Amino acid sequence: MTSAIHRTETGVAGCPFHQAAVSPTGCPVSPEAAAFDPFDAPYQLDPAEALRWAREQQPVFYSPRLGYWVVSRYEDVKAVFRDNLLFSPSIALEKLTPAPPEAMKILESHGYAMRRTMVNEDEPDHMERRRLLMEAFLPEHLEKHEAWVRELVRDYMDRFIDKGHVDLVAEMFREIPMTVALRFLGVPEEDAQELRRFSVAHTLNTWGRPSPAQQLQIAEDVGRFWQSAQAILDRMLAEPTGEGWMYDSIRMHAEHPDIVPESYLRSMMMAILVAAHETTAFATTNAFRTLLSHRESWNDICENPALIPSAIEECLRVAGSVVAWRRIATDDTEVGGEKIPKGGRLLIVQASANQDRRHWENPEAFDIYRHNAAEHLTFGYGAHQCMGKNIARMEMRVILDEFVRRLPHMQLVEDQAFEYLPNISFRGATSLWVEWDPAQNPERRTPSVLENPTHFRIGAPVKDDILRRVVVSEVEREAEAVIRVDLVDPHGRELPDWSPGSHIELVSGEWRRCYSLCGTCGDRSRLSIAILREPEGRGGSVHFHDTLEPGDVLHIAGPKNHFPLDEAVPRYTLIAGGIGITPILAMADRLKALGKPYAFHYCGAGRRTMAFLDRVERDHEAALTLHAGDEGCRLDLPRGLAGLSEGEQVYACGPERMLEALEALAVDWPEGTLHVEHFTARSSILDPEHEHAFDARLADSDLTVRVSNDQTLLEALTAAGVDVPSDCCEGLCGTCEVAVAEGDIDHRDLVLSRAERDANDRMMACCSRAKGKRLVLSL
Repeated sequence: MTSAIHRTETGVAGCPFHQAAVSPTGCPVSPEAAAFDPFDAPYQLDPAEALRWAREQQPVFYSPRLGYWVVSRYEDVKAVFRDNLLFSPSIALEKLTPAPPEAMKILESHGYAMRRTMVNEDEPDHMERRRLLMEAFLPEHLEKHEAWVRELVRDYMDRFIDKGHVDLVAEMFREIPMTVALRFLGVPEEDAQELRRFSVAHTLNTWGRPSPAQQLQIAEDVGRFWQSAQAILDRMLAEPTGEGWMYDSIRMHAEHPDIVPESYLRSMMMAILVAAHETTAFATTNAFRTLLSHRESWNDICENPALIPSAIEECLRVAGSVVAWRRIATDDTEVGGEKIPKGGRLLIVQASANQDRRHWENPEAFDIYRHNAAEHLTFGYGAHQCMGKNIARMEMRVILDEFVRRLPHMQLVEDQAFEYLPNISFRGATSLWVEWDPAQNPERRTPSVLENPTHFRIGAPVKDDILRRVVVSEVEREAEAVIRVDLVDPHGRELPDWSPGSHIELVSGEWRRCYSLCGTCGDRSRLSIAILREPEGRGGSVHFHDTLEPGDVLHIAGPKNHFPLDEAVPRYTLIAGGIGITPILAMADRLKALGKPYAFHYCGAGRRTMAFLDRVERDHEAALTLHAGDEGCRLDLPRGLAGLSEGEQVYACGPERMLEALEALAVDWPEGTLHVEHFTARSSILDPEHEHAFDARLADSDLTVRVSNDQTLLEALTAAGVDVPSDCCEGLCGTCEVAVAEGDIDHRDLVLSRAERDANDRMMACCSRAKGKRLVLSL
């Protein structure tokens, strides 16, 4: 993966704008950048939409009003998060609006002495402390909290279950995250009231733009918040035998006072309450508003609560509570093609990155079946990724599970106004009114609704659980041993849009197989796949051929696209072998619609075996060359591809022998010319008797993970609580790619080219291993 960041010399060459305002590099500022104000209504109401223009036109720009470089695209935001040396987090808690002297005097009168915390400290201090204090946040230690959280949720719901209407924020969503945070920290409930009153002041004080008069009241509230937190900590320090994360930290302070000094405890006592309370309260509010505004999605999780984890991740993607974060450049550098000088402040907008079409299929659509929603950046990324992410996930899942059981008929109160705390980083409505008919409460008719609640695995969603129900509408024979299967939504709703190269996973009982989509892009009434009957295969194709009939109810995962078409190149050669016609035909359709020049080679044993042949000849006759083996028209690859023009790209799907021959030819082509999609991995079986264990040291996290001989690297990282995106787990898709800083890699994937393998700087965690005893990963 090419980094989006490069160190550079500060300069002004190539500036595309000619306006009066200039950035710190001397480059003129565009009118859109000059007008950008994060405190204006568009950003406050919908930051992703407010920065759509930036994602498309100017992904990194300087905002004179803010004094920050604004970063809007997914890969750039992720790259900045990853490099916490070049992009220091030291300004993350810096007041956006400087305090007047009068406010500073108020803070001093309360003894306010906020110092560095895990959020805003640099290395090596950050990782030394994080390593000592991380244990309580590991998945295996969070399991014990779930039953108590559920009891708490039920207790709050009991207070209003028969009322028929409630402001969920006031009555529940602000209260539960604070109560959970206090218990996790070990703070007694009787000490909580003062903290509840003043925690919101910290948000406005740090990330808001209060007026001078407002600053005085905020300073008073922040000061009293600080004093309350310190009084609680003093009692803990006097009797450090209790249970909870603050008590763990106090004991670590006794053992390692140089790494966990008392000043750190005092700052964290206040900072972690805000982090655990405000963000989870806002995220829960946003999630319920989003789901209730998409009634079909709400109904789907009422019907199938196993979808709750994926629904929560999609809510965090489209309406996360953490909108943006801040970094400062420690050297001259470049982000997204824009020069950033040393000392340049960056506003990295996760909300915008989470809707970047370069990373997400149909980013504006809310889709609880989205397979990669957990790749959102709401929790941050890299060494500073939110430690409490799995606590927040657990709380939100339990709350939602209780509501879909007890109040599935709940609705948003119509025409209510939503207000937000004016700040640049956190977003959540200050109230959320809902209503329902108490006479329709399920527990009045069926008390057992409270029994057997859904148990959710701690951590990111299990991808195998993210399944959409579909109905077979048509099964038609397209060629010898090939059937086309059309799938529709059981309620007649639109299915997701998809792009050429996309596939779905078709699931029926124990059978789960991947098939490329071959219908018409943009037709959201159905999804079409073609299945080749393979008697010598693993049994899935035979099962589907022998059993599928119209009216059958199945499940699918996706659509997903690991074989995307780059629409920006000048010319294309498309090669389909046998059933490999399915993704290639969709690409040909798209290129024809775009008016792009392309050559189309379709190879098969004979016309009788070649699916969609009538459609291919009808729609692509001018570009088509047929290679039917029984007619003596086999494709001579070296000859057929000898005249590739400059910039031309080759897309191919078909039998392994054909793809291997293409890969051999491509050795002499410019890097990135050939794109292939494999049907299956050459070997997806891990044989412990022939493997050796190795250590994977995570450079960014200063953590060493042991990978046993019967584990994949991906499995070991997941077990250690490290979120690594994954999908196929067969080395076919490239989703689980991780960067390698040291060590020799035993590559076993079908994604990387020979040149990429020779570079020895990345690997697929699902299948590839270490040749030796140790790898160092950039994680």
